[in-house]
Amino acid sequence: MSRFRRQFFIGIFLLALASGLAVMAHNRWNPALPNYAYFTGWVLLAAMILLALYNARKRLPFLPLGNSETWAQIHIYAGFFAVVLFLIHLNFRLPTGWFEGTLAWLYALVTGSGIAGLFLSRVLPRRLATRGGEVIYERIPALRHALRQEAEALTLGDQTKSPAIAEFYVRELSDFFAGPRFFWPHLLESRRPLNALAAKLENLRRFLNESERATLEKLARLVRQKDGLDYHHALQTTLKLWLFVHLPLTYSLMIFSLLHVVLVFAFSGGAR
Repeated sequence: MSRFRRQFFIGIFLLALASGLAVMAHNRWNPALPNYAYFTGWVLLAAMILLALYNARKRLPFLPLGNSETWAQIHIYAGFFAVVLFLIHLNFRLPTGWFEGTLAWLYALVTGSGIAGLFLSRVLPRRLATRGGEVIYERIPALRHALRQEAEALTLGDQTKSPAIAEFYVRELSDFFAGPRFFWPHLLESRRPLNALAAKLENLRRFLNESERATLEKLARLVRQKDGLDYHHALQTTLKLWLFVHLPLTYSLMIFSLLHVVLVFAFSGGAR
């Protein structure tokens, strides 16, 4: 059994065990303890703080706080367990009131974005590894600009002697090399836009002489390289945009949760 499978089965077993014990404890102690909701609220808040610490751990990699992979595993399974704690805290009922409803919606959005992030972080890096290895995201604009300059020098430069290729570049490829293209097809693993360009290049090839065909072959190679950069741009942008969604939602949830604690104690007399 591989290491990943072993970690997966152990994580699922511990999650199921902890969830089962939590539900059993809820059924046993909910009717008996008068301040049971306070207890489940504090436990849930502690779990949320633990989940939020994962981002702090990523920002402070130099501290001896354990390796990032272990923290990621804890974050994943603690996140699913926190959903169980949230349902227990609600006593498996829909919340009442606009504030409680907003808090519940925030929790649902954070959970949903977390599950989406788990899927993306497992699928997209594997796909990126199959398309030219690692490409640093911040270098993509510079690499794209270099490809555009090479393509324009090849088709529009002073040494170019093919009006057909120059006209084809201006008509079909100028916008393609100008910036990132085909975001959604790349994200959906569709090669239809690239195949369409390849078909147009092949159709042009029939009307060229040997010298022009050699130039067209170089241009086709640049098109494939540019498409590979666009692929990396689309997938890496998706991963970064997910963080811009998940993290603000997480911080908003933490703020609303702390405000919820203050309101509960202020209006219930618990502060005394």
